[in-house]
Amino acid sequence: MGSVSNLFGLSLGVVGTDVWITVAFVLAILAAVGGYFFFVKPEKKYSNKIVTWCRDFLNFQELLIVPILKITYIFVTVYFVLSAFSFISYSFMTFITYLLLGVVGTRVVYEASMILIGIWENTKEINKKMKK
Repeated sequence: MGSVSNLFGLSLGVVGTDVWITVAFVLAILAAVGGYFFFVKPEKKYSNKIVTWCRDFLNFQELLIVPILKITYIFVTVYFVLSAFSFISYSFMTFITYLLLGVVGTRVVYEASMILIGIWENTKEINKKMKK
């Protein structure tokens, strides 16, 4: 009975896992090539909203990073605010420093990320206008 180790070094111990991994690899290649020729390459407009969404998604017209960044910004900010209270019994200045540097530092990092995304969006719009 054969076994395959995954990325973490754990023995899966499942017969046929190596066959399934090979089949999954081949199917992924076929899906990538088919998706490219069906969604990414054609420039025509589709009447089906799902197909249009898939085309925009695979052409990176719809970005997932923006809502992910917004959610993680809220999470990290709340974490810094709440975890800062663990330092209040140690030292009030440590509490204030951790709170301010954490919140302001988080804001600066996320604003820089949003600026880069804004630059990408503006460049995309300028490129569209230049083609007209």
